[in-house]
Amino acid sequence: MVEHNLSNLLQKNISTDRLDLIHRIADEASMLGFPIHIVGGFVRDLVLGQPSMDFDLVVEGDAIALARSLESKYGGKATVHEKFRTAKWLMNKNSLIDLISARSETYKHPAALPTVKMGNISDDLRRRDFTINTLAIRLDDSHFGELHDELGGLDDLRQGLVRVLHPRSFMDDPTRMYRAVRYEQRYGFEIVKETLALIPEARKYIPPLSAQRIRHELDLILEEPNAGFMLSRLNELDLLKPIHPALFFDKLMGVRFETTSAIKPSNIPARDLRWLLWLMTLLNREIVSVNKRLHFTAPLLRSLLESSELLANLSDFANLKPSQCAERLDDLSLPAICAVALVADVNSKQRLEKYLSNWRYVKSKTTGNDLKKLGIKPGQKYQVILRTLKNAWLDREVKNISEEKALLDKILK
Repeated sequence: MVEHNLSNLLQKNISTDRLDLIHRIADEASMLGFPIHIVGGFVRDLVLGQPSMDFDLVVEGDAIALARSLESKYGGKATVHEKFRTAKWLMNKNSLIDLISARSETYKHPAALPTVKMGNISDDLRRRDFTINTLAIRLDDSHFGELHDELGGLDDLRQGLVRVLHPRSFMDDPTRMYRAVRYEQRYGFEIVKETLALIPEARKYIPPLSAQRIRHELDLILEEPNAGFMLSRLNELDLLKPIHPALFFDKLMGVRFETTSAIKPSNIPARDLRWLLWLMTLLNREIVSVNKRLHFTAPLLRSLLESSELLANLSDFANLKPSQCAERLDDLSLPAICAVALVADVNSKQRLEKYLSNWRYVKSKTTGNDLKKLGIKPGQKYQVILRTLKNAWLDREVKNISEEKALLDKILK
């Protein structure tokens, strides 16, 4: 059972260096007369006994003044955001701290960005998305470790429930529906029925969301180890098609995510790989249309289009020689080839994996400088000759340098 003073839990789960840093910041806040709390995701995961990268400190006062005071006393660099009265203090390369002035938020209309004004810790917690993210631990003076829980977050954590704070929550910020599913599936929780009942009315506010806001939520989902279950749940709740009519997630996609989860190529970010595994079955025109909605990065868009094209034409590879396979694949991005290789049939998989592990590295021993020494004028002819020699190696028509030289002599004659 978690105590209402979590000082022991903090000391057990935070490194000595980080704990020392927290005490320095709390002491400085106390000197300025600012109560200070650690809030949100860190406290949630601390109670659940899970590691957390979130580390937000909320100041009941001016976070910018605190950051500048820390910079003056301890050095480092303070970066401030005047509009929201937030700051970041970087003491060294391993100690970036977010400092946030406690505030309240209101929304002029559904899906709008919030209007902010300064407030206290209660105001700040009431602007958050779910009860499980409304826990705060006070850090200053004798209050160190005190748990602030006025919205039932601790009980919902213990019971494994995801619950919004008020009936307009999803209308105020429709991205919260995607976060609700992410938390539900990450922790094995359940979205309470009262919260689920708010989704139908809020769906119509998804299309007005900016590309950046909605893609950010999908990016976060695709970074999760069980992203497939999250996308399946979103599909079940009809939260994909309101983003774009071409988006869906079926059982085949789910199997694809599950069977490839343990064999991610090390040179491809997990998020990008999952985008490819998800959308590679769409037609190119559908991918182009989805891109207009979500604004993918140029490299990711290229890989999506290429993976779609490659997957649709895999049967072409069955009777091709290694050199012909390589010529088709050389101009494609490695993420596209890797993604399709993970889901291809056995014969095609072997060819794609052979390309990735071997064929793409094959080169002729002869170089452009060698051709120049032979008196051949630089030009397109170089590319043709070197490609012919490379193909001969790939197809085992030459097996050593002597055989390559004989083929080169034949070509030149």
